[in-house]
Amino acid sequence: MASRNPMAADEVGRCCALTTGPLDADTADRIAGMLKALSDPTRLRLLSHVAAQGCESVCACDLAAPLGITQPTVSHHMKKLVDAGLLTREQRGRWAHYTIVAPAFAELSAFLDIA
Repeated sequence: MASRNPMAADEVGRCCALTTGPLDADTADRIAGMLKALSDPTRLRLLSHVAAQGCESVCACDLAAPLGITQPTVSHHMKKLVDAGLLTREQRGRWAHYTIVAPAFAELSAFLDIA
């Protein structure tokens, strides 16, 4: 009897296998924290705006208007992204500036095998 799965056997193995192997407890906790932070659509959009700048920092003052949210909402969500290890925060005068944490993105990329 033919398989109902239209994927070839080699595609199934490649699709479902973790290339990095099973996760240890610390790595699983760290990646789960990042994924939890990214599960909120507003945080995902904020992160994408910062990531679009590459290695350049982004001022919090430049994030509220493009996303149609208030500054307190930006601050709340950015704190969650910083706490998850996805962004760094630097205070410059009255404004916070955020930068991507490249190693965190590399770890997520390796886990998701999208590198």
